[in-house]
Amino acid sequence: MPGAHPPRHPRWHPQRYPLGHPRCHPGGNKKGCRRYKWELKDSNREFWVMGHAEVKILSFGCLIAAMIMFTGTTVHPLLTLIITMELSVFCFFFIIYTFAINRYMPFILWPISDLLNDLFAFIFLVGAVALAVRSRQTMPMNYFIAVILIGVAGLFALIDICLQRKHFKGKRVKRNALIPPPGKDQKGEKPKEPEKPPEKAPPEKPKEKGKAGKK
Repeated sequence: MPGAHPPRHPRWHPQRYPLGHPRCHPGGNKKGCRRYKWELKDSNREFWVMGHAEVKILSFGCLIAAMIMFTGTTVHPLLTLIITMELSVFCFFFIIYTFAINRYMPFILWPISDLLNDLFAFIFLVGAVALAVRSRQTMPMNYFIAVILIGVAGLFALIDICLQRKHFKGKRVKRNALIPPPGKDQKGEKPKEPEKPPEKAPPEKPKEKGKAGKK
């Protein structure tokens, strides 16, 4: 029909994209390399504008500076393990969002996975600060600065958790979301009607006694 709106893409959202935006269509009606370039720009725009990239870079820089400050001093091996683990996880998510790999893996709930990563990063880094304070009786200046940097990195992870909440505003869980769709054999079949209970036979009327004979 003339003047009808184009079909909306499932990921279309009225607050983020207007109706005429190419995001209303899957990949903006692009294929191959052109679609990847468009997904790359859109993913980076969303990653940087919402503040996730800046927060992750600051956390990454604080952890690298803490590793540099720990050189030349005896450090608990768990501290080095936690810092190295968090650095690798931050690098992983940075690569995923920078190269738009998450757009081609829709079966993973990336906002939820990133939220859980920030939550566990905050818990591990706070535990690393507590472990660093308890494992040393005297703290040199470089050791003290490294502990503060670890705590600041954990604070940035907490800020990223608050930024992740924007992905879940106005969204509700669909009913029967965990129920698998019906198979091919079940689609054509009609639902069976419940069997009716057998009808009870009407009670027999008592036979009338024969009339008395004539006198």
